[in-house]
Amino acid sequence: MAFTSQSLIFRAAASPPCPRIAPSPGRVTLRDHRAAFPPLAAASTSMASSESEDKREAKLWGGRFEEGVTDAVERFTESISYDWQLYKYDIMGSKAHASMLAGQGLITATDRDIILEGLDQIERLIQEGKFEWRKDREDVHMNIEAALIERVGEPAKKLHTARSRNDQIVTDLRLWCRDAIDKILIRIKQLQVSLVILASKYVDLIVPGYTHLQRAQPVLLPHLLLSYVEQLERDAGRLVNCRERVNFCPLGACALAGTGLPIDRFQTAKDLKFTAPMKNSIDAVSDRDFVLEFLAANSIAAVHLSRIGEEWVLWASEEFGFLTPSDKVSTGSSIMPQKKNPDPMELVRGKSARVVGDLMTVLTLCKGLPQAYNRDLQEDKEPLFDSVKAVLGMLEVCTEFAQNISFNSKRIQSSLPAGYLDATTLADYLVKKGIPFRTSHEIVGRSVALCVYKQCQLAELELDDLKSVHPVFEGDVYEYLGVENAVNKFISYGSTGSEQVKKQLEDWRIQLGISS
Repeated sequence: MAFTSQSLIFRAAASPPCPRIAPSPGRVTLRDHRAAFPPLAAASTSMASSESEDKREAKLWGGRFEEGVTDAVERFTESISYDWQLYKYDIMGSKAHASMLAGQGLITATDRDIILEGLDQIERLIQEGKFEWRKDREDVHMNIEAALIERVGEPAKKLHTARSRNDQIVTDLRLWCRDAIDKILIRIKQLQVSLVILASKYVDLIVPGYTHLQRAQPVLLPHLLLSYVEQLERDAGRLVNCRERVNFCPLGACALAGTGLPIDRFQTAKDLKFTAPMKNSIDAVSDRDFVLEFLAANSIAAVHLSRIGEEWVLWASEEFGFLTPSDKVSTGSSIMPQKKNPDPMELVRGKSARVVGDLMTVLTLCKGLPQAYNRDLQEDKEPLFDSVKAVLGMLEVCTEFAQNISFNSKRIQSSLPAGYLDATTLADYLVKKGIPFRTSHEIVGRSVALCVYKQCQLAELELDDLKSVHPVFEGDVYEYLGVENAVNKFISYGSTGSEQVKKQLEDWRIQLGISS
């Protein structure tokens, strides 16, 4: 399935400025404290808001209310400080909705054109940083709609016909997720390409393979690096599958029950490049499965990246010394002049925690909600935005790290004799001699014990030593001992044998479009 990445906006929304505290000579008095920290009701914001009850704008939904909300309620319930990031998708949905309304004769073609032109103007203002986001207008929908009414007048008041903020927000969110998934898929492929290129530089380099963080068997470094590529491919597959379920249109479901007006939901779905409209209007506005699935896919990918980070941080330590990151992807210490830290990969490991936390937040948010829409769902956006931003950053920095490290071949090779990495291959030798595997396992275990006693490696045992353990050993046993011989004996599909790894590398180069 081909994807076209559209430009995504991940700028941080402006945050309220911290109160400025003037230096106070001598001791700090209660009066000083009160001056430095005014009451919450008087706190300033970075976005425009009404200064008094008299000047506060009437809510677009306020017809049945006689009083306005308090300042505390307004601050607590607003979401414009973060959902402004959906503006592009909100305008996109509004354009499709206006066109559909005109097509169904619910508004005139003239009104439609006026609305579309007004939305274009607002989008340009936002892109140029000239649009005033107002907190008293609560969210991205009301800000854009109120600005449209100010700009074009009566035609704009018809835009919300057969539409609720309930179906509007979930439409915006699905469109945003669709683009975000495309962006992540591109970053995953970039990391995969970098790993395959890195693996191609060390085709014959043998490294210790570990289980339980103890030395287990020798493996080719490209085999290990390609294991990351395989994990990333599954991450991409989960996101592709998630995108398929994201791509259904809730617009026109209204608050929860649909509408008695003759709208065409299939047309809006088509115009917004959705697969189809959602079949059940209650499900359409209350469903956040697509957010949960997206966050879950991100969490699994983040855990994979964290595992890469953990391995590379270990390998960069003096205790391992297997890889050296370049200065471009390293940091130093403020007190220890000699330090060179692989901080980017430590932060990859650390940021995985917040990605998993974002999933837990929305899972907990959704677990007690009755059908259909509930205001709690306003809280799904910040964890979603945070997860996507974190995963994009993690993928980017892992790619740069992979492009700026070198593996220390001499250090790795000098470390290989330790750990009896060829023991399992020796067991395979005995199986080929007709000895049952469990018996072979015991024989090799006794051979290793002899090595421990003699302080030598398996390949350094004399044939007589081996025969003292079991008479089946013959001179050809030495073709199985030593890490190079051991690696060359692997022949099963997907194994670390040289021919198998070369085939895996070639398959990935073809799949990812990497030229030789």
